Amino acid sequence: MKILYAIQGTGNGHLSRARDIIPILQKKGELDLLVSGSESEIKLPYEIKFNLKGLSFVFGKNGGIDWIATAKKLHSKSFLKDLKHIPIEDYDLVINDFEPLTAWASIIKKQKCIALSHQSAVLSEKSPQPKGIAPFSKWVLHNYAPTLFRFGFHFDNFDQDIYTPVIRKQIRERFPENHGHYTVYLPAYEEKKLVNRLSQLRQVKWEVFSKRSKAISHHENVTIYPISEEQFLKSFTQSAGVLCGAGFETPAEALFLKKKLMVIPMKGQYEQQCNAAALKYMGVPVIKNLKKKNLPKISDWINHGEVIQVDYPDITEEIIDRLLEKAKTIDPSREHHKFRLPFAYN
Repeated sequence: MKILYAIQGTGNGHLSRARDIIPILQKKGELDLLVSGSESEIKLPYEIKFNLKGLSFVFGKNGGIDWIATAKKLHSKSFLKDLKHIPIEDYDLVINDFEPLTAWASIIKKQKCIALSHQSAVLSEKSPQPKGIAPFSKWVLHNYAPTLFRFGFHFDNFDQDIYTPVIRKQIRERFPENHGHYTVYLPAYEEKKLVNRLSQLRQVKWEVFSKRSKAISHHENVTIYPISEEQFLKSFTQSAGVLCGAGFETPAEALFLKKKLMVIPMKGQYEQQCNAAALKYMGVPVIKNLKKKNLPKISDWINHGEVIQVDYPDITEEIIDRLLEKAKTIDPSREHHKFRLPFAYN
């Protein structure tokens, strides 16, 4: 079986998860990799056959997505060109982790494509949903990388074919400690705002990891680190707690390591709002932003926050086997007529 594993390259979570999924897929058939998008610090230790621009979101400096910078990086001509020229028909199956090019190419060319992503779980009606989200945000999530058949990962088993997170080997093999500091990863906030807010919470030390920092800098009880996987894992594993965005992998790994967790979902990011709703349902404290009025909530979490108990077994290969069995039943020529393209293609 020839398999194309297509991975979203925006953020670190998709590529982190792929590191553990790729060796399993290599045992199941002849595997090629495609990555599209940017804004990730993670590098895959495997050959990538197709490395494409795709569609990426750019993080801002004040808690949300920088839509102007995102618009500037949208290469619509190259997207359509790649869409036409990806040799999707050379593969028996596409496994898609929220990657738009292969999702749409599979629809156009009527090829087998199954989603294996966190977004698949978020799209389930049985997963916790946020209140007051504009319908357009949900439409974007549905249509960004659409597939008919979905296997999803979430913080809990909210529905059929929703599984607990893939915890990467690097995390499973670590022994958590508590050195008293708090690890922070909020890439949508600039360093100045992080230092200004966190330095007011003087009872603890903060280790902040910033996408914009080039060198380590110290600011009273706040230390800023440039992104370094090994340094982050050390800080993360030895922390008393983790303050981060409402992505998926980082909160899941914090829960697995039995760290106190607080999240701040990105503004205007529907998926993170959904994640925040799920985490809140499980008992994880959620705040909307880093405004001064929320500092007492962070202080209370530091002093009284509790570890949320979870069970995340290593069942990744079992999930892959179920997905491959499902693929045998799919007739894409009969199914993909249900989709209508939201863009011109000829």
